[in-house]
Amino acid sequence: MASPFANQIQNRNFLSPVGFKFSLVKEPKAVFFCTNARIPEISLQTAIQPSYLKDLDIPGEKLTYGDLTLRFLVDEDMTNYMAIHNWLTGLGFPETTQDYRDLISNENDVTQPEDIKRGFSDGSLSILNSNYRTNTIVKFVDLFPTYLTSLDFDTSVTDIQYFTAEATFKYTVYYITDSDGRTRL
Repeated sequence: MASPFANQIQNRNFLSPVGFKFSLVKEPKAVFFCTNARIPEISLQTAIQPSYLKDLDIPGEKLTYGDLTLRFLVDEDMTNYMAIHNWLTGLGFPETTQDYRDLISNENDVTQPEDIKRGFSDGSLSILNSNYRTNTIVKFVDLFPTYLTSLDFDTSVTDIQYFTAEATFKYTVYYITDSDGRTRL
């Protein structure tokens, strides 16, 4: 006979909102001071099945993923802010097409001097357990920035509030896995 507790949650610890770290393959300096991240929303489109009494909603075929938004403290040399800024401007051709070529070129790789995939990056949001060990990883595929907040300087501020910036990213898909890479069930 099965135990009446067999279908209960085994780990009764709650998920902490401060237990996370974000990593970005292309720009590891950009997220060193990451203070806020969220797993984006996901939705399934629906289709309409006609019926003689009432049209019925049925599961559709396409998933829609929300944007990934990160908030980070800006370092004094603006290294992390400029990494995202330069990535954005490289994608957007602000002055010349050379900006884009600089983004996708790799002077250390003579066999493939340009690769369009260098405009993208994979990233991971590691969710930590109550012992601050990685428990779950949300892997984002083909991230690219679409938005970076401004930095507002103001001499009338009496208390020092260090700068934070937000960057918004689009991506192809994300996967949620265990810390060992298995799909999370």
